[in-house]
Amino acid sequence: MTTAHFILYVQDQDRSTTFYTAVLNQAPRLYVPGMTEYQLNTGCVLGLMPETGITRLLGHALPDPRHGRGIPRAELYLLVDNADAYHQRALAMGAQALSGLEVRAWGDRVAYSLDPDGHVLAFAEPGS
Repeated sequence: MTTAHFILYVQDQDRSTTFYTAVLNQAPRLYVPGMTEYQLNTGCVLGLMPETGITRLLGHALPDPRHGRGIPRAELYLLVDNADAYHQRALAMGAQALSGLEVRAWGDRVAYSLDPDGHVLAFAEPGS
């Protein structure tokens, strides 16, 4: 395996692109109708695909993601420098705060929020 793509289904690609561009503090590497991509590190890409896009692609073989909107369906756990800065950018862009930056049982300092589509965002600093 050389690269992993993690794709979040989103209601509004433009809104989510604006949100993640600000929160990640980087421009997308790809931004075309139907897909936005961010290079998170050498082997990992975050994709944003409109819910209607995956429905068009797979049809009724997949339950319609719009029926689960707002229900946490995925967590994006990012190990970053200065987790609080990421968390604060997410909140400033409209994320819902779930938990502030705290040392967790596994040793990482982590802050949690919900993005506009209900995906859980975890910004973490590795424990020592």
